Amino acid sequence: MEKRRVAVFDIDGTIFRSSLLIELVERLIEKDVFPPPARDVYEADRLKWLDRKGDYAAYIKSVVTAFEGQLKGVSFEAVANAAGEVIEERCDRVYRYTRDLAQDLKAKGYYLLAISHSPKFIVDGFGYEHGFDKVYGVFYASGPSGNFTGEIEDEDIIFNKAAILQRAVRKENLTLDDSVIVGDTESDIPMLEMATTSIAFNPNAKLYQHAKRRGWKVVIERKDVIYEL
Repeated sequence: MEKRRVAVFDIDGTIFRSSLLIELVERLIEKDVFPPPARDVYEADRLKWLDRKGDYAAYIKSVVTAFEGQLKGVSFEAVANAAGEVIEERCDRVYRYTRDLAQDLKAKGYYLLAISHSPKFIVDGFGYEHGFDKVYGVFYASGPSGNFTGEIEDEDIIFNKAAILQRAVRKENLTLDDSVIVGDTESDIPMLEMATTSIAFNPNAKLYQHAKRRGWKVVIERKDVIYEL
């Protein structure tokens, strides 16, 4: 069987104009699945980020801490329902550049792959809505009772995007020849290094500096303007 070319996208901040995990945690608090004090874990970092006095990575890390701190013992169904609501209401809040690029590459026969550090049960829904062939996300385990155990499956692999991409290439009969990979932070660098065409989209400082050294395409979308640096 002929191998298919692959296009790989990060999701949060690359296609989706926010973070699926942030949207999910806020919805879980609104629905009383998580208690309101869960917000206290990340609120200070959120305000620092909004005031440009803090780092976005610190904010996201705090949101992850809040999510994982509340998840154990919570019903999978309750969390999945909240995730479904977020996808239904927010799935079209995307960047035009990456949305249109994904659609164009799919029309050309590319295999669309998304790799995210948000929970798999929400990135699956997002990926389906946007025509992705396969989506990788963090898999939070649940037990026989249907409640989350607090454990993450394949934790040694899921946070290594290059390893995930290599696995997908083997399993899905793909080729990295003529591949296109898009990311927005330094955590995407290992997989961007594997691409034929590497695109740093709305990159943070560390990725921007690396991309300029490597001669990668740097694309910015701001309001209704898309331009290359």
